[in-house]
Amino acid sequence: MKYLFFSWLAVFVGSWIVYVEYSSYTELCRGHDCKNSICDKYRKGVIDGSACSSLCEKDSLYLGKCFSAKPNSQAKVGDQANLSDLATLVLSIADANKDGHISLPEAHSMWALLQLNEFLLALVLQEREHTPRLLGFCGDLYVVEKVPYSLLYGISLPWVIEVWIPAGLRRSMDQWFTPSWPRKAKISIGLLELVEDVFHGTFGSFLMCDVSATSFGYNNRHDLKVMDARYIVPEAMFQEDMRELHCDADEDCLYGVDCHTSCDLTKHRCTPEVTRPNLAKACGALKDYILRGAPSDVCEELEKQLYACIALKGSAEHMEIEHSLILNNLKTLLWKKISHTKDS
Repeated sequence: MKYLFFSWLAVFVGSWIVYVEYSSYTELCRGHDCKNSICDKYRKGVIDGSACSSLCEKDSLYLGKCFSAKPNSQAKVGDQANLSDLATLVLSIADANKDGHISLPEAHSMWALLQLNEFLLALVLQEREHTPRLLGFCGDLYVVEKVPYSLLYGISLPWVIEVWIPAGLRRSMDQWFTPSWPRKAKISIGLLELVEDVFHGTFGSFLMCDVSATSFGYNNRHDLKVMDARYIVPEAMFQEDMRELHCDADEDCLYGVDCHTSCDLTKHRCTPEVTRPNLAKACGALKDYILRGAPSDVCEELEKQLYACIALKGSAEHMEIEHSLILNNLKTLLWKKISHTKDS
């Protein structure tokens, strides 16, 4: 038995070292390729932006990661969006050197960035502080502030280790590395506020199509930050894409990780309305996280409200009153419990 344990431990440690070394190497290579491609366009005068000089001339900007983004279609905002305000915001960011004019290279960079859902979201939510602060851009690369904690909860393990860990144990492990309960409550309130902000905001409604721990992080003040916004998409774009999607069953009507609609079998096309609202998915992601370690005087009521939230069906627009009531009740319950602590 002892031999088996040490053998498993050796495999675990060895796999972890290989995983870390390989990940670091591949990220460095991808970052190098990204930088070469962007700086080549900058030197040719094709693109320009507030981060180009730091990246390509001063070498004061280092790329640890480079995400490849190849969008299928232009990002769109909803019909109710304030397009005039959005245009003003975009133009103010595009004028990288603040000379009052948008040059052609600056325009090329901004156009490339506006094809990315995650950049559009970062732009429209800058004042709400749920996205990392935008520091600069160059071509279709944009730079944001560093977020110290890049996972909402849990640890990242190499797949060779993941396959040996039972699902129940893995869920428990995810909750081992979390802050104190009052701090978790503050982070949870941040996620609930994000749900509010992306629903009928100034620039239209957005759908959250990957509400998982890897999509969110938090800073040293325990303010929630969106780490991966690639699947937080404008509702208008989502509905347009789903209407064009061929289907034979409801399972075919999936966007991202968890934005489902139903299949209209008379037309073999997906319907445009999501079956679960953002709030229900957010509560599902928070359930184990916020219930673990919850104070006894709030645990039962919190669990009841979370399950009512998870049970929400249909789009938030069709059940706006119930949606708002559950969201406000959850926020109030959490705030009341932590309002007297330093974590609030």
